[in-house]
Amino acid sequence: MKKIVALIGAGVLAITLTACGSSAIEASVGSDKVTVSDVTTSVNNILAERKKVDTTGMNLPTGDALDLYELNFHLIAYLLADTAAQNGVSITPAEIAARRASIVSQVGSESGMPKALVGANIAPADFPMYLKTVLYEEGLAKKVQAQGVAAADTQAALQKLASIVSEKLKVKVNPKYGIWDGLHSVVTAPAGSAPAPTPSTSK
Repeated sequence: MKKIVALIGAGVLAITLTACGSSAIEASVGSDKVTVSDVTTSVNNILAERKKVDTTGMNLPTGDALDLYELNFHLIAYLLADTAAQNGVSITPAEIAARRASIVSQVGSESGMPKALVGANIAPADFPMYLKTVLYEEGLAKKVQAQGVAAADTQAALQKLASIVSEKLKVKVNPKYGIWDGLHSVVTAPAGSAPAPTPSTSK
């Protein structure tokens, strides 16, 4: 469950959400909007779930870093969905259900899911969106490989597709977070701030 998490968690910048109303738009991909409510709901659900499991040894983001982590989650979920749509890649409810069953099997049982989701910083309510994002990424990977892209070059090809859609749909981010880096699909720190970590899209 690290593939998409590695992508959406890269390059986060510490910020605060408390000054905005719950319906304020924090980021957008075309007509898709990420609001303060989207982010804070995910964060609050994650924090609530952490209290229910043993988090010993987990490296979990907190505070402002977690806020932006979740902003990136929602933002990139929309971006990959739009990238898939514009490249003829679709998924079915059966595929989503099958992937969910596969993950449950990987963690041992349904009872192991809460801890697995906490470790991946995924709110239970966001799990379906996570599954869709994974499947969209895999579908896009199969498409570019079918077009002749080597396995070793697949991530670079996917990033290029996402950057094209990012530019076409005009991804926007509230300036308080920084700026959208379409080349790497990540929000980067504003001028004068400490440099963000190098984004990673490794599987």
